[in-house]
Amino acid sequence: MSSFEDRKKSFENKFARDEEVRFKIFARRNKLLGEWAATKLNIEDKQKYIEDVIKSDFVEAGDDDVFRKVKADFDNKNISNDQEIRTKMDELLEVVKKDFL
Repeated sequence: MSSFEDRKKSFENKFARDEEVRFKIFARRNKLLGEWAATKLNIEDKQKYIEDVIKSDFVEAGDDDVFRKVKADFDNKNISNDQEIRTKMDELLEVVKKDFL
């Protein structure tokens, strides 16, 4: 194999590892966000709600799908605060990044 092919394969492997870590970081952040939101919403079946928040991230790329899920649930309980949700998402992301990086 040529050094170019070796280098190419190395970059592909690094990209795959980086994407896997990124996926785990956001999944963990979403789990923590679900726990926080379930507590604020006073939901009894917290595990089910956490799973719903995690699954909501598969609707589209980015954080907007997760935000909309939590915001809609907060709106239904009349406790919605967009900035609070966004701030918590950012805080939890930083906490989780420290665990992985």
